[in-house]
Amino acid sequence: MAQPITPLSDDSLLDVYSRTVTDAVEKVGPSVVNVEVAQKPEGRRGPAPDRRQEARGSGSGFIFTPDGFILTNSHVVHRAESIEVTLQDGRRLPASVAGDDPDTDLAVLRISAPDLQPARLGDSRSIRPGQIAIAIGNPYGFQCTVTAGVVSALGRSLRSRSGRLIDNVIQTDAALNPGNSGGPLVNSRGEVIGVNTATILPAQGLCFAIAIDTVTFVAGRLIKDGAIRRGYIGVAGQDVPLPRRVARFNRLNVESGILVVSIEPKSPALGAGLQEGDVIVGYDGEPVRGIDDLHRLLTDARVGVRAPLAVLRRHQRIDLEVIPQDSHDAAAARRAG
Repeated sequence: MAQPITPLSDDSLLDVYSRTVTDAVEKVGPSVVNVEVAQKPEGRRGPAPDRRQEARGSGSGFIFTPDGFILTNSHVVHRAESIEVTLQDGRRLPASVAGDDPDTDLAVLRISAPDLQPARLGDSRSIRPGQIAIAIGNPYGFQCTVTAGVVSALGRSLRSRSGRLIDNVIQTDAALNPGNSGGPLVNSRGEVIGVNTATILPAQGLCFAIAIDTVTFVAGRLIKDGAIRRGYIGVAGQDVPLPRRVARFNRLNVESGILVVSIEPKSPALGAGLQEGDVIVGYDGEPVRGIDDLHRLLTDARVGVRAPLAVLRRHQRIDLEVIPQDSHDAAAARRAG
């Protein structure tokens, strides 16, 4: 006869939780770095200013390859004149920018040093609301600060400093403060599931991280090319599942798509006739299961090229035609007016 399972006491459950967080931090902690930057005051020309004239700031980052590539936020290092990285073991090293993408608020740095310990990257598709989320960073210069909470929600959209909406953002209540930017958000297995990027003040517990699948895609392009020139259609959306009967009726080979939440004024999407509430399920003959699929398809080769956009509108498939713009040109136009 099977023995009855004795429920764990509250103290035992807290011990298990504590060990889970501790183990995750021990795995990722050695990969987390403090990033210090010096920036020339905006608008100043001529020789580099002295230290009294420099704008200085700091943030966080983490090593993700054995040969010294570091992930951080674009807003931490954008327009930096010099960058210095401090490792957990106390080593202070100069760093250079390997690539910068303000549209997703991500940047890749490079350092040269032996015995680096890269963090293990997770998978965005395995993330669920309610699971443990651990943030590690350097708020206000306090190195290797750990906060823990849960994944509060998925599929959020957040506007980057360039004006572009970053989609598929993770919301967490793991406390973040200035200086946490660029640090890792970690799951209970010690895998990085996001890059911490923003808080909403004065709200408490509204913190955001860029999902790791977006991060790995952007990081790969930055390491290869140094920047990302991408197509832009001007849509903010979130991944949604499709009812099976709707997918079957419309003969779709996808089980999810992108719900259009908002459309930018004067954008290619608006010109194509896209409407809020539409669900994007295909682009140029390729299936679109979610935001990451569309981002991968909107490469620089698509800029200025007319392409069919398959959408569901009130459960009926319709095909529109859209001509993507260059993302940098679109951002400049938005800033101009």
